[in-house]
Amino acid sequence: MRRSTLRTTVAVVTAGLTLTACGSDDGDSGGGGGGSGADAATATSAEDFGGMDALIEAAQAEGTLNVIALPPDWANYGEMLETFGAKYDIEINSASPDGNSQDELNAVESQRGQDRAPDVLDLGTNFARQAKAQGLTAPYQVATWDEIPEDQKDPDGHWFNDYGGYISIGCNASVIAECPTTYADLLDPQYAGQVALNGNPTQAAAAFSGVWAASLANGGSLDDIGPGIDFFAQIKEVGNFNPVEITPATIQSGETPISIDWDYLNASFTQTFAADGVEWQVNVPSDGLFGGYYSQAISKFAPHPAAARLWQEFLYSDEGQNIWLGGGARPVRLPAMQEAGTADADLLAALPPVEGTAEFPTEEQELAAQQVVGERWNAEISG
Repeated sequence: MRRSTLRTTVAVVTAGLTLTACGSDDGDSGGGGGGSGADAATATSAEDFGGMDALIEAAQAEGTLNVIALPPDWANYGEMLETFGAKYDIEINSASPDGNSQDELNAVESQRGQDRAPDVLDLGTNFARQAKAQGLTAPYQVATWDEIPEDQKDPDGHWFNDYGGYISIGCNASVIAECPTTYADLLDPQYAGQVALNGNPTQAAAAFSGVWAASLANGGSLDDIGPGIDFFAQIKEVGNFNPVEITPATIQSGETPISIDWDYLNASFTQTFAADGVEWQVNVPSDGLFGGYYSQAISKFAPHPAAARLWQEFLYSDEGQNIWLGGGARPVRLPAMQEAGTADADLLAALPPVEGTAEFPTEEQELAAQQVVGERWNAEISG
């Protein structure tokens, strides 16, 4: 929940953390840690430093990277942070690990000019677009830029998608005799009071995406999320909907034995639950295939601009992309890595199977869908 809060100008309410500026607000570019500042803050590729070796040297001279809203257990961020820090001998300051995308944007603005300000951002794509529009991001193209699909990045490099997955149905097979594999299955009376979303769709991206997947499974489209709300109204009417927010504890206890969530989040429970004697199954529904990614960006005001750019290079390297795979997430360069034979075969085999190809909504489609959900969900489902 903490990483997936939606907030737009239409129909969305958040209870976000307020971050207050304590220092200087002066300056339009990043700081100059290690003496590399001015050039690093305007660099749009490693070539601007004179190559990767020079970028590494500049980042190590700065010696620090500030990150925000990166929970260690989210998509394998713990390993990502530890590996990067050890590989390049750079200290990582991790602020507000349970924060959300809006908190990140607030921090960029309120901490501008301070040494503790975020260097880099991990955002829902709608927030990444918002950050660019607000003039908060610096353009940069990583060495593997050409292997990021065109529809998964800003053409100038202000943001670029990194890792993601598909909406899935997780099921505690230790308490459910027959796990559902499609959205249609969820209407079966045997699942009375057992079907839960990861939060409220007016606030949480995972839950919002679960409703959109339900729409695709019931005659809707990326232009029409309404059938998804209708479907959950049916789920509620037959007594199968459970409004309790999903947590590992509610899943293990059997309180929310069916979890509609991103496949990499559902899949991350498998080994943990098995150690506690819980059989956890994850299926990506073939009748409602909906995918989504999170985006990376560099703060225009990064106090450690070279380290920020080196972080991006690491995330989009084969090593970084395979670390996402280790967390059950699907890296954006996965097709290119599969073709080149650089994707970890064992980690790839562990991903839940997917049938078909997902389409991704445009900014306009996303805003329109959020407005519909905001107008209807609480009145028809939560009320």
